[in-house]
Amino acid sequence: MSAQPLLNIQALYKSYGDQQILKNVTLKVAKGEVVFLIGPSGSGKSTLLRCCNRLEEPTDGAILMEGTNLLSPKTDLNQMRQRIGMVFQQFNLYPHLTAEENVMLALRLVQKKSREEARSIAHRELDRLGLSARRTHYPAQLSGGQQQRVAIARALALGPSLMLLDEPTSALDPELVGEVQQAIQDLKQAQMTLLVVSHEMRFTREFADRVAFMQGGEIIELGTPAELLAKGPDNPAYRFLAQGL
Repeated sequence: MSAQPLLNIQALYKSYGDQQILKNVTLKVAKGEVVFLIGPSGSGKSTLLRCCNRLEEPTDGAILMEGTNLLSPKTDLNQMRQRIGMVFQQFNLYPHLTAEENVMLALRLVQKKSREEARSIAHRELDRLGLSARRTHYPAQLSGGQQQRVAIARALALGPSLMLLDEPTSALDPELVGEVQQAIQDLKQAQMTLLVVSHEMRFTREFADRVAFMQGGEIIELGTPAELLAKGPDNPAYRFLAQGL
């Protein structure tokens, strides 16, 4: 790992009143690395992901993105969020906009691109994700897998350095999961830095560079899939990661 990781989470805490959701979470993600967050429901995975672009406000700690502390009052959060793409469980597409219009929207409103430039970028990203024939389709005319790929294209269009993916296949029918997993594999091959919350353990084993196993709001194991599987069946991270083997 380089001296300055792309993402550096330091002693992060998150509480709701007396309920502690994250406890002293520290994680470094290198440029081009793919890190999966796994663990039982309620372990804090999605909360941690949402803290990384301040959709959730941490209680304490630091989150450095390319050396800039996202929690500093001096940080331009809107500018930083353009460098951090987010893909949710639900696709969150505007139903009255076509696929290309959904991708163009932030380019026009946030980055102030011209309509022509925004459309060119939208076409590039939709084509990259195999959706060139679906550019003018509305979300209701697309399968769940296609909608999720539009959502990925929308995040990529802003040119992020880091992509956060929160259970990107959980809302899909089983036969559609593969096409979204292929899109994520393509991002990995393109050296995109990814932080992924997933319950798909086969996918995690195949595509994660490292895996962070969370339990009770803490990262209790961190390593490559092979390292975690080498811990054996008495280890909770092994039991989780080995599902389906």
